[in-house]
Amino acid sequence: MSRRAAFIDRDGVLNEERAFVHRAEDFAFVPGAVEALRMLKAAGYLLVVVTNQSGIARGLYSEADYRALTEHMRAQLAAEGVTLAAVEYCPHLPDAPVARYRRECDCRKPKPGMLTRAIRALDIDPQSSFLVGDRLSDIEAGRCAGIGRCFLVRTGYPVPDEAAARADGVYDDLLDCVRATRVAAPIPNA
Repeated sequence: MSRRAAFIDRDGVLNEERAFVHRAEDFAFVPGAVEALRMLKAAGYLLVVVTNQSGIARGLYSEADYRALTEHMRAQLAAEGVTLAAVEYCPHLPDAPVARYRRECDCRKPKPGMLTRAIRALDIDPQSSFLVGDRLSDIEAGRCAGIGRCFLVRTGYPVPDEAAARADGVYDDLLDCVRATRVAAPIPNA
């Protein structure tokens, strides 16, 4: 039986948007984000973070730096009772200064590769799942992966009209989205 998941963009949705966050001292959760994750976990969602990390391809930080920050984030969440099922990232960029990461790939949002990998690996039903991002590329990746509902939040980048029109809803932040859409409401007869 397939499971449902909440696909969450990292920068601007989970943590405060700061250009190319890659150090623990620069990482801060958006107010309410951890509470929203707790609610989703309690409602039975697998929590999957999907994040473009072009700073690696730009040579601004290494994959080791990224992994260290990811472990820091996981540890902070674990201390709050939240476990992530997966963290998918894309280090690629078509015109990357670092040759090793210079390529077209299927994982850089708006392409759906990160989502489809998690769907296969974790036996996720995309139609009963949802995605929350802060850019049109997040919405486009979700649509391409067949995710049931795709939402935007305003805690990252400004939400242009085109992005808002493609989303199933636009909310102030992740907690507002979870509360307003009732995605974390108990399943009837569960």
